[in-house]
Formats: sequence, structure tokens, C-alpha cells
Amino acid sequence: MGKETWKPGNMLYPLPAVMVSAADKKGNANIITVAWTGTVCTNPAMLYISVRPERFSYAMIKETGEFVVNLTTEKLAYAADWCGVKSGRDVDKWKEMGLTPQKTDKLEFAPLIKESPVNIECRVCEVRELGSHHMFLAEVLAVHVDSEYMAETGKFELNKSGLIVYSHGTYLSLGEELGTFGYSVRKK
Repeated sequence: MGKETWKPGNMLYPLPAVMVSAADKKGNANIITVAWTGTVCTNPAMLYISVRPERFSYAMIKETGEFVVNLTTEKLAYAADWCGVKSGRDVDKWKEMGLTPQKTDKLEFAPLIKESPVNIECRVCEVRELGSHHMFLAEVLAVHVDSEYMAETGKFELNKSGLIVYSHGTYLSLGEELGTFGYSVRKK
């Protein structure tokens, strides 16, 4: 069995499937589903999202310089897909998907999605126009976590929330635990 060589493309999978909430300065809010996102830095906490300029939320993020990354779960999978294929120019995604916009702590315009187990408030530091997508490099200003997933010990048990990922056109739930960080070198 051999390998085929394909033209250059992005085959880095799986990716987080997140819903990004944004609003313009008039208070019109929207949700865009993004799989091109990731961690950039720990100190200061930074992440990025890549968005096509023609997407409805792009102008909102560009205008206000802020957005919220909302993690998605199995319960939110349908809404995540729907918000990724419908345009906020044509429909009110909040209303149609029964999602609740909630005021953030640090941002002026962008709301968070109440139903998401984790909401990450972000302020844009830089916009890199890379081609088909523009990358919004952002500093994390605050993180909200759903108390439903807080253990009595005070540990946040995010992996019990039913997180999903996106891989090559398919949404997948996360599988069983294989180990924890450093398990390969731990003494038995």
C-alpha cells in the first residue's frame, strides 16, 4: 500500500467546531460556525479565528474588534452546523436555533451563547489578510465556564460536556480517554 500525493490543501484534522458570536455597533448580533481556530499563546492568552471576508459576521468583527468563541457539544451540533450554512443576512440564527445571547463581562458589543459550556471573550489584536480567509488574532479577555461541569473538588470537567470536533466534513463526538498529559512517562 502506497501514498498518493495531492495538491496543497489543509488536511489538519480534527478541528474544534466552535460557534463565534459577534455584533455590530448597532447591536445586531450573529453567530458564525468556525473550524479554523486555535490556541496561539498562553501568556498573554491568545487565539485566532480565520473567516472569509464575504461572511456576514466578518464586518461585525472588523468593525468592533471583538468576538466570543463558544465551544460546541453534542447538544449544540445541529445548531453549530445550521449556523455554519445559513447566513445572518437572511435569518436570525439566535431565534431560529433557540440560542440565548448573554452579556459578556469585558466586551462592549459581542454577546456569548448561554447554552455553550465555555465562552471565550476575545479582543482582536491584528487582522492578517492571508488569501481566501483573514485571520483575526485576538487576546482572550475572559473565560466563562458552565457550573454544571464543576466537580465538588473545584475541578472543571469540560470533557463531560460532550464536546464535538469537525473532521474532513463530518462532526464527531470525542471518544474515550486514552490517557492524561504525561501518562507515557509516569512511573507505575
